[in-house]
Amino acid sequence: MRILVVGGGGREHAIVWALKKSEKVKEVFCAPGNAGIAQIADCVPIAVNQFEELVKFAKDAAIDLVFIGPDDPLAAGIVDAFEAHNIPVYGPNKAAAEIEGSKIFMKDLLRKYNIPTAKYETFTSYEPALTYLREQSVPIVIKADGLAAGKGVTVAYSMEEAEKALKEAMVDKVFGEAGNQIVIEEFLEGQEMSILAFVDGETVKAMVPAQDHKPVYDNDKGPNTGGMGTYTPLPHIDQAIIEESIENIIKPTAKAMVSEGRPFRGVLFAGLMITKDGPKTIEFNARMGDPETQVVLPRLKTELVDVVLASLNGRLDQLELEWSDEAAVCVIVASEGYPASYPKGREITGLDAAEAQGALVFHAGTAEKDGKIVTSGGRVLGVVGRGRDIAEARARAYEAVSVIHFDGMHSRTDIAAKALKG
Repeated sequence: MRILVVGGGGREHAIVWALKKSEKVKEVFCAPGNAGIAQIADCVPIAVNQFEELVKFAKDAAIDLVFIGPDDPLAAGIVDAFEAHNIPVYGPNKAAAEIEGSKIFMKDLLRKYNIPTAKYETFTSYEPALTYLREQSVPIVIKADGLAAGKGVTVAYSMEEAEKALKEAMVDKVFGEAGNQIVIEEFLEGQEMSILAFVDGETVKAMVPAQDHKPVYDNDKGPNTGGMGTYTPLPHIDQAIIEESIENIIKPTAKAMVSEGRPFRGVLFAGLMITKDGPKTIEFNARMGDPETQVVLPRLKTELVDVVLASLNGRLDQLELEWSDEAAVCVIVASEGYPASYPKGREITGLDAAEAQGALVFHAGTAEKDGKIVTSGGRVLGVVGRGRDIAEARARAYEAVSVIHFDGMHSRTDIAAKALKG
């Protein structure tokens, strides 16, 4: 098979890596890819939003399957564009991808079908939103309705912080059109958990759970990011809670999407909070999470290409997923300044040494310049350690991070620390 992966981050590097493990896969292309992906696949200089160019490339290169990585092209209808030309493509169509593209659509769907989530109200203008906000207690959550590169959510611990977040989104338009509508949501306390699932209509095949670390600094301090590190499994979370989340949240949501005439096919990502009242939904994403993918796919023993083909051929219900018992910990190495503005073009050293230690190094924001690997994004690398348990995997991840260097590099030092405490 000849496969095209659309995207250029750490998630796509992990997807390409997983697809290439199959003997069925002859060649993998990635558009636009990055410096790390270029070492294992053919990178194509086409942006993820250039649908016509991507379709033309898929035709010219005799691509057998297209795998969509990021959220923006899914929300814009990239799957519909490939399907219009009868090119097999994995991911939800535009109507189904709205479960991530609009937080209001997602919240209203959950309310309609009685799927556990935080209490909320939605607003289309600033003054009513501000009036409502001032009637609430803190902490409270302010969410831009549309896609905002993982940065459109503010957990405000003071009313001043909440009002500032509301003004930035609705008046200052820091997230552009994504902030035209706002969700004001109750703050949920508890343990976070992410469960990704391969979904085809009402068929749900859940992946092993993972936990992400969103704030940029240790001890969950600082602004939220797209993710600073992940780990799997979750030894401190009871298996019964995981099963409850799948049965009471993910499966009913897949069924609800079918009922709404928007059957979902692709990877559905549930961001959950385990509260004293049980698991509740924080968010749904319409694609694989990043950096969750970087720890989940290394544990998948079933070939990823087989899962995708089963889904596209309506046979996902007949496939049993196999998972390794090993643990995986991913530490994100970021540029200084992230998630705000950050420098680019800084040389990265130590990548070979990290991989020689057995780590998986997935590139997120890298480029090649004059034969050297340099930084080109906020999140630069995902460094994954694997082991018999979280402690061993974590130690290996941080050992690998210690040999990597670029000026101003930043990573959290407490990824998976809570899992060690039980």
